[in-house]
Amino acid sequence: MADVAAVGPTKPGDPGALTKPGDPGALTKPGDPGALTPAFGSRREARERALSLLYEADAKDITPAALLAEIPVAPAAYTASIVAGVGDQQQQIDELIERFAIDWTLDRMPVIDRTVVRMATFELLCRPDVPTGVVISEAVELVKRYSTEESGRFVNGVLASIATATRAPEDPASGAG
Repeated sequence: MADVAAVGPTKPGDPGALTKPGDPGALTKPGDPGALTPAFGSRREARERALSLLYEADAKDITPAALLAEIPVAPAAYTASIVAGVGDQQQQIDELIERFAIDWTLDRMPVIDRTVVRMATFELLCRPDVPTGVVISEAVELVKRYSTEESGRFVNGVLASIATATRAPEDPASGAG
C-alpha cells in the first residue's frame, strides 16, 4: 500500500485521522478492502442508527429507554443521546410537531416521517451545537432515503417552522448553518 501524506490530525482517534477498516472508530465494516477512512463516527450514521432504534421501540410499543436497556451492545454516544432525548422530551416534541404539522396528526404520519421529525425536533431543542441547517438537511435526507421523495418537503416545512419558533436566527458570518 502506498504511503499517505498526513494532513491534519494523525493520532488514532483524532477527528480526521485515517484508519483501516476494523480499527476502533473506522467507518467501514471489517472485511472491506483496505480503504482508509475517517476515524470519527459520523453523526449521519448516528442519526441513522437512532432512527432504527426509535422505529424498533415504536414497533414494539416500548419506551426508547426500555429499548436502550435491552439491547446487548450500547450504541454510540450520539445515537444514545438522540434516542434517550426523544424519549425524555417526547411530550414537548410531539406538542411542537402537532402545532406545526398543519392538517396532520402524529398518528396519521408515516412512522419513518414521524420518527425523523421527532429526532430533528430533539436536536433543534436540545443540541444548540448542531446548526439548524444541518438538523433540517439531515432529516430531509433520512426521509428521502427511507420514506418517500414527497416526505422530504413535508419534513422540511415542519422542521423549518419548529426551528423558527424555537431557535434564534444563526449569524451567517459565524460559519454555522
